[in-house]
Amino acid sequence: MVLATQISDSTAVPYRAWFQCMHCPDQHYSLTEVVYRCKSCGGLLEVRHDMAALKALEPDKWRALFDRRYMRTHYPYGSSVWGKKEMVCPAVADENVVSLYEGGSNMFWAERLGRQLGVEDLWVKQCGDSHTGSFKDIGMTVLVSIVKQIIATGQQVPAMVCASSGDTSAALAAYGAAAGIPVVVLLPRGKVTAAQMVQPLANGALTLFLDTDFDGCMKLAKALSNEEQFYYLANSMNPLRLEGQKTVAVEMVQQDDWTVPDWIVVPGGNLGNISALGKGFLEMREMGLIEVLPRLVVAQAAHADPLYQSYLRGFETFEPQRARKTLASAIQIGAPVSWERAIRVLKTFDGVVECASEDELADASAKADLTGLFACPHTGVALAALFKLVAQKVIAPKDKVVVVSTAHGLKFPEFKTRYHAGDLEEFGVVPRFRQIPHEVGAEYGAVQSFVLRHLDGLRAKVV
Repeated sequence: MVLATQISDSTAVPYRAWFQCMHCPDQHYSLTEVVYRCKSCGGLLEVRHDMAALKALEPDKWRALFDRRYMRTHYPYGSSVWGKKEMVCPAVADENVVSLYEGGSNMFWAERLGRQLGVEDLWVKQCGDSHTGSFKDIGMTVLVSIVKQIIATGQQVPAMVCASSGDTSAALAAYGAAAGIPVVVLLPRGKVTAAQMVQPLANGALTLFLDTDFDGCMKLAKALSNEEQFYYLANSMNPLRLEGQKTVAVEMVQQDDWTVPDWIVVPGGNLGNISALGKGFLEMREMGLIEVLPRLVVAQAAHADPLYQSYLRGFETFEPQRARKTLASAIQIGAPVSWERAIRVLKTFDGVVECASEDELADASAKADLTGLFACPHTGVALAALFKLVAQKVIAPKDKVVVVSTAHGLKFPEFKTRYHAGDLEEFGVVPRFRQIPHEVGAEYGAVQSFVLRHLDGLRAKVV
Protein backbone atom coordinates (compact mmCIF):
# COMPACT_ATOMS: atom_id res chain seq x y z
CA MET A 1 0.00 0.00 0.00
CA VAL A 2 1.38 3.40 -0.99
CA LEU A 3 0.30 6.63 0.65
CA ALA A 4 1.68 10.13 0.24
CA THR A 5 2.96 11.46 3.54
CA GLN A 6 3.33 15.20 3.99
CA ILE A 7 6.89 15.93 5.11
CA SER A 8 7.00 19.67 4.48
CA ASP A 9 4.68 22.50 3.58
CA SER A 10 5.09 21.90 -0.13
CA THR A 11 6.33 18.36 -0.74
CA ALA A 12 4.48 15.03 -0.64
CA VAL A 13 6.65 11.91 -0.95
CA PRO A 14 5.41 8.30 -1.30
CA TYR A 15 6.70 5.78 1.21
CA ARG A 16 6.09 2.04 1.21
CA ALA A 17 6.29 -0.76 3.75
CA TRP A 18 5.36 -4.44 3.56
CA PHE A 19 5.66 -7.79 5.32
CA GLN A 20 8.55 -9.95 4.19
CA CYS A 21 9.67 -13.40 5.30
CA MET A 22 12.96 -13.53 7.21
CA HIS A 23 14.06 -16.47 5.05
CA CYS A 24 12.26 -16.10 1.71
CA PRO A 25 13.05 -12.72 0.08
CA ASP A 26 10.41 -13.28 -2.58
CA GLN A 27 7.57 -13.66 -0.06
CA HIS A 28 5.94 -10.22 0.34
CA TYR A 29 2.55 -9.35 1.84
CA SER A 30 0.60 -6.15 2.33
CA LEU A 31 0.55 -4.73 5.85
CA THR A 32 -3.25 -4.87 5.67
CA GLU A 33 -3.24 -8.59 4.92
CA VAL A 34 -4.06 -10.82 7.90
CA VAL A 35 -0.91 -12.95 7.89
CA TYR A 36 1.54 -13.85 10.66
CA ARG A 37 3.92 -16.34 9.08
CA CYS A 38 5.42 -16.93 5.66
CA LYS A 39 3.00 -18.89 3.47
CA SER A 40 5.93 -20.67 1.85
CA CYS A 41 8.20 -21.76 4.73
CA GLY A 42 6.24 -20.85 7.87
CA GLY A 43 8.98 -18.48 9.04
CA LEU A 44 8.54 -15.24 10.95
CA LEU A 45 7.70 -12.08 9.05
CA GLU A 46 9.22 -8.64 9.45
CA VAL A 47 8.25 -5.21 8.19
CA ARG A 48 10.47 -3.92 5.42
CA HIS A 49 10.58 -0.33 4.19
CA ASP A 50 11.47 1.24 0.87
CA MET A 51 14.82 2.46 2.16
CA ALA A 52 15.67 4.14 -1.13
CA ALA A 53 12.73 6.49 -0.65
CA LEU A 54 13.68 7.15 2.98
CA LYS A 55 17.30 7.85 2.04
CA ALA A 56 16.21 10.33 -0.62
CA LEU A 57 15.72 12.95 2.07
CA GLU A 58 18.91 14.29 3.65
CA PRO A 59 19.59 13.17 7.24
CA ASP A 60 19.60 16.74 8.55
CA LYS A 61 16.11 17.24 7.16
CA TRP A 62 14.83 14.04 8.79
CA ARG A 63 16.30 15.09 12.13
CA ALA A 64 14.77 18.55 11.82
CA LEU A 65 11.38 17.09 10.89
CA PHE A 66 11.35 14.63 13.79
CA ASP A 67 12.45 17.35 16.22
CA ARG A 68 9.78 19.75 14.94
CA ARG A 69 7.03 17.21 15.50
CA TYR A 70 8.29 15.82 18.80
CA MET A 71 5.55 15.91 21.48
CA ARG A 72 3.68 18.76 19.78
CA THR A 73 -0.08 19.04 19.21
CA HIS A 74 -0.49 18.24 15.47
CA TYR A 75 -2.37 14.91 15.44
CA PRO A 76 -1.10 12.24 15.06
CA TYR A 77 2.47 13.51 14.68
CA GLY A 78 2.76 14.73 18.27
CA SER A 79 3.02 11.10 19.33
CA SER A 80 6.69 10.18 19.41
CA VAL A 81 5.80 7.04 17.43
CA TRP A 82 3.70 8.72 14.75
CA GLY A 83 6.07 11.68 14.58
CA LYS A 84 8.28 9.17 12.75
CA LYS A 85 5.43 7.79 10.66
CA GLU A 86 7.37 7.60 7.40
CA MET A 87 9.83 5.07 8.85
CA VAL A 88 7.27 3.33 11.05
CA CYS A 89 4.00 2.67 9.21
CA PRO A 90 3.13 4.84 6.20
CA ALA A 91 0.30 2.44 5.26
CA VAL A 92 -2.11 3.96 7.80
CA ALA A 93 -4.14 7.01 6.86
CA ASP A 94 -3.95 9.75 9.48
CA GLU A 95 -7.67 9.41 10.24
CA ASN A 96 -7.18 5.73 11.12
CA VAL A 97 -4.28 6.25 13.52
CA VAL A 98 -5.21 5.18 17.05
CA SER A 99 -2.91 7.18 19.30
CA LEU A 100 -2.93 7.88 23.02
CA TYR A 101 0.04 10.28 22.73
CA GLU A 102 2.55 7.51 23.35
CA GLY A 103 6.33 7.80 23.53
CA GLY A 104 8.25 10.79 24.77
CA SER A 105 9.21 8.92 27.94
CA ASN A 106 11.82 10.36 30.27
CA MET A 107 15.56 9.72 30.01
CA PHE A 108 16.41 9.64 33.71
CA TRP A 109 19.98 10.62 34.49
CA ALA A 110 20.88 8.01 37.10
CA GLU A 111 23.73 10.11 38.47
CA ARG A 112 23.78 8.74 42.01
CA LEU A 113 23.36 5.12 40.99
CA GLY A 114 26.04 5.51 38.35
CA ARG A 115 28.40 7.05 40.88
CA GLN A 116 27.85 4.10 43.21
CA LEU A 117 28.59 1.67 40.37
CA GLY A 118 31.53 3.60 38.98
CA VAL A 119 29.76 4.40 35.70
CA GLU A 120 29.91 8.11 35.00
CA ASP A 121 27.23 8.37 32.31
CA LEU A 122 24.29 6.14 33.29
CA TRP A 123 20.74 6.76 32.08
CA VAL A 124 17.43 4.94 32.46
CA LYS A 125 14.93 5.18 29.61
CA GLN A 126 11.65 5.10 31.51
CA CYS A 127 9.33 3.48 28.99
CA GLY A 128 6.88 2.71 31.79
CA ASP A 129 5.97 6.41 31.93
CA SER A 130 3.17 5.77 29.46
CA HIS A 131 -0.60 5.56 29.17
CA THR A 132 -0.88 1.99 30.50
CA GLY A 133 2.42 1.95 32.38
CA SER A 134 4.63 -0.09 30.05
CA PHE A 135 6.56 0.11 26.78
CA LYS A 136 3.87 -2.06 25.12
CA ASP A 137 1.88 1.09 24.23
CA ILE A 138 4.38 2.20 21.59
CA GLY A 139 3.98 -1.06 19.70
CA MET A 140 0.25 -1.46 20.21
CA THR A 141 -0.57 1.92 18.66
CA VAL A 142 0.83 0.68 15.34
CA LEU A 143 -0.90 -2.70 15.43
CA VAL A 144 -4.33 -1.34 16.40
CA SER A 145 -4.04 1.43 13.81
CA ILE A 146 -3.44 -1.16 11.09
CA VAL A 147 -6.51 -3.08 12.27
CA LYS A 148 -8.56 0.11 12.04
CA GLN A 149 -7.15 0.64 8.53
CA ILE A 150 -8.12 -2.94 7.60
CA ILE A 151 -11.67 -2.38 8.86
CA ALA A 152 -11.85 0.90 6.93
CA THR A 153 -11.21 -1.05 3.71
CA GLY A 154 -14.27 -3.22 4.35
CA GLN A 155 -12.61 -6.31 5.84
CA GLN A 156 -14.11 -7.93 8.93
CA VAL A 157 -12.08 -8.04 12.15
CA PRO A 158 -14.58 -8.88 14.90
CA ALA A 159 -11.91 -8.95 17.65
CA MET A 160 -8.22 -8.68 18.47
CA VAL A 161 -6.65 -11.34 20.68
CA CYS A 162 -3.46 -11.62 22.73
CA ALA A 163 -1.76 -13.83 25.25
CA SER A 164 -0.23 -11.79 28.03
CA SER A 165 1.75 -11.84 31.23
CA GLY A 166 0.11 -8.52 32.10
CA ASP A 167 1.35 -5.55 30.11
CA THR A 168 0.39 -6.59 26.57
CA SER A 169 -3.21 -7.15 27.65
CA ALA A 170 -3.34 -3.71 29.27
CA ALA A 171 -2.06 -1.98 26.15
CA LEU A 172 -4.28 -3.92 23.74
CA ALA A 173 -7.36 -3.34 25.88
CA ALA A 174 -6.72 0.41 26.13
CA TYR A 175 -6.07 0.91 22.42
CA GLY A 176 -8.92 -1.41 21.47
CA ALA A 177 -11.27 0.59 23.68
CA ALA A 178 -10.09 3.86 22.12
CA ALA A 179 -10.64 2.45 18.63
CA GLY A 180 -13.95 0.75 19.43
CA ILE A 181 -12.63 -2.70 18.45
CA PRO A 182 -13.40 -5.72 20.70
CA VAL A 183 -10.49 -7.32 22.55
CA VAL A 184 -9.97 -10.82 23.95
CA VAL A 185 -7.05 -11.43 26.33
CA LEU A 186 -5.71 -14.73 27.64
CA LEU A 187 -3.92 -14.50 31.00
CA PRO A 188 -2.17 -17.19 33.07
CA ARG A 189 -4.09 -17.63 36.31
CA GLY A 190 -2.17 -16.44 39.37
CA LYS A 191 0.77 -15.04 37.40
CA VAL A 192 -0.47 -11.47 36.84
CA THR A 193 -0.46 -8.69 39.45
CA ALA A 194 -3.75 -7.19 40.63
CA ALA A 195 -2.78 -3.86 39.06
CA GLN A 196 -2.19 -5.55 35.69
CA MET A 197 -5.32 -7.68 35.95
CA VAL A 198 -7.68 -4.76 36.46
CA GLN A 199 -6.46 -2.83 33.41
CA PRO A 200 -8.03 -4.98 30.66
CA LEU A 201 -11.13 -5.50 32.80
CA ALA A 202 -11.61 -1.75 33.23
CA ASN A 203 -11.18 -1.18 29.49
CA GLY A 204 -13.89 -3.72 28.67
CA ALA A 205 -11.77 -6.55 27.25
CA LEU A 206 -13.10 -10.10 27.40
CA THR A 207 -10.59 -11.39 29.97
CA LEU A 208 -9.90 -15.12 30.35
CA PHE A 209 -7.78 -16.64 33.13
CA LEU A 210 -6.29 -19.96 32.08
CA ASP A 211 -4.65 -22.67 34.17
CA THR A 212 -1.35 -22.49 32.32
CA ASP A 213 1.67 -20.21 31.95
CA PHE A 214 2.32 -17.50 29.36
CA ASP A 215 3.67 -20.00 26.85
CA GLY A 216 0.43 -21.99 27.16
CA CYS A 217 -1.65 -18.84 26.66
CA MET A 218 0.45 -17.95 23.62
CA LYS A 219 -0.14 -21.37 22.10
CA LEU A 220 -3.89 -20.90 22.44
CA ALA A 221 -3.82 -17.32 21.09
CA LYS A 222 -1.97 -18.52 18.00
CA ALA A 223 -4.45 -21.36 17.55
CA LEU A 224 -7.40 -18.97 17.76
CA SER A 225 -5.95 -16.49 15.29
CA ASN A 226 -4.72 -19.14 12.84
CA GLU A 227 -7.72 -21.45 12.85
CA GLU A 228 -10.62 -19.07 13.31
CA GLN A 229 -9.03 -16.28 11.24
CA PHE A 230 -11.37 -13.55 12.46
CA TYR A 231 -9.28 -12.95 15.59
CA TYR A 232 -6.40 -10.60 14.84
CA LEU A 233 -3.25 -11.67 16.71
CA ALA A 234 -1.74 -8.82 18.74
CA ASN A 235 1.36 -10.49 20.23
CA SER A 236 4.91 -9.59 19.17
CA MET A 237 4.90 -12.53 16.76
CA ASN A 238 3.08 -9.90 14.70
CA PRO A 239 5.95 -7.65 13.51
CA LEU A 240 3.77 -4.53 13.44
CA ARG A 241 4.35 -4.22 17.19
CA LEU A 242 8.09 -4.02 16.61
CA GLU A 243 7.67 -1.03 14.30
CA GLY A 244 6.39 1.02 17.19
CA GLN A 245 8.87 -0.43 19.67
CA LYS A 246 11.83 0.42 17.44
CA THR A 247 11.09 4.12 17.99
CA VAL A 248 12.64 3.77 21.47
CA ALA A 249 15.97 3.58 19.64
CA VAL A 250 15.19 6.71 17.63
CA GLU A 251 13.85 8.58 20.63
CA MET A 252 16.79 7.91 22.93
CA VAL A 253 19.31 9.31 20.44
CA GLN A 254 16.96 12.16 19.57
CA GLN A 255 16.78 13.08 23.27
CA ASP A 256 20.59 13.24 23.35
CA ASP A 257 21.02 15.51 20.31
CA TRP A 258 21.26 12.52 17.96
CA THR A 259 24.23 10.85 19.65
CA VAL A 260 24.42 7.09 20.22
CA PRO A 261 25.18 5.52 23.63
CA ASP A 262 27.92 2.92 23.99
CA TRP A 263 25.67 0.32 25.62
CA ILE A 264 21.94 -0.38 25.91
CA VAL A 265 20.67 -2.93 28.45
CA VAL A 266 17.15 -4.29 28.06
CA PRO A 267 15.24 -7.06 29.87
CA GLY A 268 14.31 -9.96 27.61
CA GLY A 269 11.20 -12.13 27.70
CA ASN A 270 9.49 -12.77 24.38
CA LEU A 271 12.51 -10.97 22.82
CA GLY A 272 10.57 -8.57 20.63
CA ASN A 273 12.07 -5.56 22.42
CA ILE A 274 15.71 -6.31 21.58
CA SER A 275 14.71 -7.18 18.02
CA ALA A 276 12.93 -3.85 17.66
CA LEU A 277 15.80 -1.82 19.12
CA GLY A 278 18.25 -3.42 16.71
CA LYS A 279 15.94 -2.74 13.78
CA GLY A 280 15.60 0.91 14.76
CA PHE A 281 19.33 1.47 14.99
CA LEU A 282 20.08 -0.30 11.70
CA GLU A 283 17.44 1.71 9.84
CA MET A 284 18.67 4.98 11.37
CA ARG A 285 22.18 4.16 10.21
CA GLU A 286 20.99 3.35 6.71
CA MET A 287 19.09 6.67 6.59
CA GLY A 288 22.24 8.49 7.72
CA LEU A 289 20.71 9.66 11.01
CA ILE A 290 23.53 7.98 12.95
CA GLU A 291 26.96 6.64 11.99
CA VAL A 292 27.77 4.12 14.73
CA LEU A 293 25.87 1.35 16.49
CA PRO A 294 25.70 0.72 20.25
CA ARG A 295 26.41 -2.63 21.85
CA LEU A 296 23.29 -4.35 23.13
CA VAL A 297 22.71 -6.42 26.25
CA VAL A 298 19.73 -8.70 26.85
CA ALA A 299 19.11 -9.42 30.53
CA GLN A 300 17.09 -12.50 31.46
CA ALA A 301 15.81 -13.83 34.76
CA ALA A 302 17.71 -17.01 35.63
CA HIS A 303 14.37 -18.80 36.02
CA ALA A 304 13.50 -18.06 32.37
CA ASP A 305 16.76 -17.78 30.44
CA PRO A 306 16.69 -19.75 27.17
CA LEU A 307 18.50 -16.97 25.29
CA TYR A 308 21.23 -16.80 27.93
CA GLN A 309 21.76 -20.56 27.68
CA SER A 310 21.98 -20.24 23.90
CA TYR A 311 24.49 -17.40 24.28
CA LEU A 312 26.70 -19.64 26.43
CA ARG A 313 26.72 -22.09 23.50
CA GLY A 314 27.71 -19.36 21.04
CA PHE A 315 24.13 -19.31 19.67
CA GLU A 316 24.84 -22.64 17.98
CA THR A 317 21.46 -23.92 19.19
CA PHE A 318 18.38 -22.48 20.84
CA GLU A 319 16.35 -24.69 23.16
CA PRO A 320 13.00 -23.57 24.60
CA GLN A 321 12.58 -24.36 28.29
CA ARG A 322 9.83 -24.60 30.87
CA ALA A 323 10.10 -21.25 32.63
CA ARG A 324 10.12 -21.38 36.42
CA LYS A 325 8.29 -18.95 38.67
CA THR A 326 10.10 -15.61 38.86
CA LEU A 327 9.47 -12.23 40.45
CA ALA A 328 9.97 -10.80 36.96
CA SER A 329 6.63 -12.30 35.94
CA ALA A 330 6.27 -10.43 32.64
CA ILE A 331 9.40 -12.15 31.29
CA GLN A 332 8.63 -15.62 32.66
CA ILE A 333 8.76 -16.96 29.11
CA GLY A 334 10.57 -20.15 28.18
CA ALA A 335 9.59 -20.29 24.50
CA PRO A 336 10.03 -16.72 23.20
CA VAL A 337 8.50 -16.10 19.79
CA SER A 338 11.18 -13.66 18.60
CA TRP A 339 14.29 -15.70 19.53
CA GLU A 340 15.44 -15.93 15.92
CA ARG A 341 15.17 -12.18 15.39
CA ALA A 342 16.94 -11.53 18.70
CA ILE A 343 19.92 -13.75 17.91
CA ARG A 344 20.35 -12.12 14.52
CA VAL A 345 20.36 -8.67 16.16
CA LEU A 346 22.81 -9.69 18.90
CA LYS A 347 25.25 -11.08 16.35
CA THR A 348 25.06 -7.87 14.34
CA PHE A 349 25.61 -5.66 17.40
CA ASP A 350 28.30 -7.75 19.10
CA GLY A 351 25.71 -8.24 21.80
CA VAL A 352 25.88 -9.79 25.24
CA VAL A 353 23.34 -11.84 27.21
CA GLU A 354 23.43 -11.92 31.01
CA CYS A 355 21.11 -13.38 33.62
CA ALA A 356 20.03 -12.42 37.13
CA SER A 357 18.93 -14.54 40.07
CA GLU A 358 15.82 -13.64 42.05
CA ASP A 359 17.99 -12.24 44.84
CA GLU A 360 20.04 -10.17 42.39
CA LEU A 361 17.06 -8.67 40.56
CA ALA A 362 15.21 -7.82 43.78
CA ASP A 363 18.22 -6.12 45.37
CA ALA A 364 19.12 -4.27 42.15
CA SER A 365 15.62 -2.85 41.97
CA ALA A 366 15.68 -1.76 45.63
CA LYS A 367 19.16 -0.24 45.32
CA ALA A 368 18.02 1.79 42.32
CA ASP A 369 14.93 2.96 44.20
CA LEU A 370 17.16 4.50 46.87
CA THR A 371 18.54 6.84 44.18
CA GLY A 372 15.15 8.14 42.99
CA LEU A 373 13.85 5.39 40.71
CA PHE A 374 10.89 3.08 41.36
CA ALA A 375 11.99 0.09 39.33
CA CYS A 376 9.77 -2.81 38.32
CA PRO A 377 11.26 -6.31 38.75
CA HIS A 378 12.04 -6.56 35.03
CA THR A 379 14.06 -3.36 35.18
CA GLY A 380 15.69 -4.97 38.22
CA VAL A 381 16.82 -7.80 35.93
CA ALA A 382 18.40 -5.28 33.54
CA LEU A 383 20.07 -3.39 36.41
CA ALA A 384 21.43 -6.61 37.94
CA ALA A 385 22.92 -7.52 34.56
CA LEU A 386 24.48 -4.06 34.38
CA PHE A 387 26.00 -4.46 37.85
CA LYS A 388 27.55 -7.78 36.78
CA LEU A 389 28.97 -6.45 33.53
CA VAL A 390 30.53 -3.47 35.29
CA ALA A 391 32.08 -5.79 37.88
CA GLN A 392 33.40 -7.99 35.06
CA LYS A 393 34.87 -4.85 33.39
CA VAL A 394 32.89 -5.56 30.23
CA ILE A 395 31.30 -2.12 30.61
CA ALA A 396 33.90 0.55 31.33
CA PRO A 397 33.58 3.56 33.68
CA LYS A 398 33.65 6.05 30.80
CA ASP A 399 31.00 4.25 28.72
CA LYS A 400 27.63 5.88 28.20
CA VAL A 401 24.98 3.33 29.24
CA VAL A 402 21.20 3.38 28.82
CA VAL A 403 19.06 0.88 30.75
CA VAL A 404 15.61 0.40 29.25
CA SER A 405 12.97 0.31 31.98
CA THR A 406 10.01 -1.49 30.45
CA ALA A 407 7.24 -0.88 33.01
CA HIS A 408 6.30 1.36 35.90
CA GLY A 409 7.01 0.06 39.39
CA LEU A 410 3.45 0.89 40.46
CA LYS A 411 2.25 -2.07 38.38
CA PHE A 412 4.06 -4.39 40.80
CA PRO A 413 3.09 -3.24 44.31
CA GLU A 414 3.14 -6.80 45.72
CA PHE A 415 6.78 -7.20 44.69
CA LYS A 416 7.76 -3.95 46.40
CA THR A 417 5.69 -4.60 49.51
CA ARG A 418 6.92 -8.16 49.99
CA TYR A 419 10.55 -7.13 49.50
CA HIS A 420 10.44 -4.50 52.21
CA ALA A 421 8.42 -6.80 54.48
CA GLY A 422 11.14 -9.43 54.12
CA ASP A 423 8.59 -11.84 52.69
CA LEU A 424 10.37 -13.26 49.64
CA GLU A 425 12.16 -16.19 51.25
CA GLU A 426 10.56 -18.61 48.78
CA PHE A 427 12.58 -16.88 46.04
CA GLY A 428 15.80 -16.91 48.05
CA VAL A 429 15.77 -13.13 48.43
CA VAL A 430 17.73 -11.53 51.27
CA PRO A 431 16.48 -7.90 51.29
CA ARG A 432 19.74 -6.01 51.85
CA PHE A 433 18.12 -2.66 51.05
CA ARG A 434 14.94 -3.25 53.03
CA GLN A 435 13.15 -0.15 54.35
CA ILE A 436 10.55 -0.31 57.13
CA PRO A 437 8.00 2.17 58.50
CA HIS A 438 8.15 3.16 62.17
CA GLU A 439 5.28 3.59 64.59
CA VAL A 440 5.71 6.71 66.71
CA GLY A 441 3.37 8.45 69.11
CA ALA A 442 1.50 11.42 67.67
CA GLU A 443 3.21 14.04 69.85
CA TYR A 444 5.81 16.59 68.74
CA GLY A 445 8.36 15.53 71.34
CA ALA A 446 8.13 11.86 70.39
CA VAL A 447 8.46 12.63 66.68
CA GLN A 448 11.35 15.08 67.17
CA SER A 449 13.22 12.67 69.43
CA PHE A 450 12.79 9.77 67.02
CA VAL A 451 13.95 11.81 63.99
CA LEU A 452 17.04 13.07 65.83
CA ARG A 453 18.00 9.54 66.89
CA HIS A 454 17.74 8.27 63.33
CA LEU A 455 19.00 11.30 61.39
CA ASP A 456 22.50 9.89 60.85
CA GLY A 457 21.01 6.81 59.22
CA LEU A 458 18.80 8.99 57.04
CA ARG A 459 21.81 11.04 55.90
CA ALA A 460 23.70 7.84 55.06
CA LYS A 461 20.94 6.80 52.66
CA VAL A 462 21.22 9.97 50.61
CA VAL A 463 25.00 10.18 50.36
